[in-house]
Amino acid sequence: CVRRNRFAMILVRKASLADIPAITAIYAAEVRERVNTYEYDSPDAAEIQRRMRAVLDGGFPYLVAELDGEVGGYGYASSFRARAGYRFTVENSVYVAAGMQGRGLGAALLGALIEACTSRGFRQMIAVIGEPANIASIRLHERFGFRHAGTLPGIAWKHDRWLDTVFMQRTLGDGNGS
Repeated sequence: CVRRNRFAMILVRKASLADIPAITAIYAAEVRERVNTYEYDSPDAAEIQRRMRAVLDGGFPYLVAELDGEVGGYGYASSFRARAGYRFTVENSVYVAAGMQGRGLGAALLGALIEACTSRGFRQMIAVIGEPANIASIRLHERFGFRHAGTLPGIAWKHDRWLDTVFMQRTLGDGNGS
C-alpha cells in the first residue's frame, strides 16, 4: 500500500528475501546503539532470514517501508505468548533506520500492521517499548489508539543500566466483545 506523508510517498509492502540486508542493517544499529531491543549481539543475515520465515510461517505480517525507493524501516507482528489462550493477541515490532526517523515510516508501518492483523482475525495488539524515555514510540502508539497497560521497572540490563519496559495495548476488530 502507498501512504502519503508531508515529505514523500511511502510504499509499505510485504518484506521479501531481497530486503534481508537492509533489515539486518537497521536491526544491527538498534542492537548496538539503542535500547529498543534488549539483544546484545546483532544477528547476521541468515538469522534475520530465519526469524522472518518463522513470523511468516506463523501467519503473521512482515512488512517494509520504502521512501524514495530505499528500505527505511520494517515491522512485523508475532505471537505475544506461546500458549494457545493467547492465539488472538499479537505483539508488534517496528524499526526505522536512524536517518529516516521522523518521516512517517513508523506510522505507515504501524498502521499497515494494525490493518493486516485485524484482517487476520487477531483481537489485541501489544507494544513492548524498551523504556519510558522512548517518547517517540509511545506517542506513535498513542496516535494509533494504544493505551498504557503497565510499566515493568528495571527488568532489563543493557548499556550499563537497568531499563524499565512499557506495555501498551490496542483492541483490534471486536476485541473481546464477541
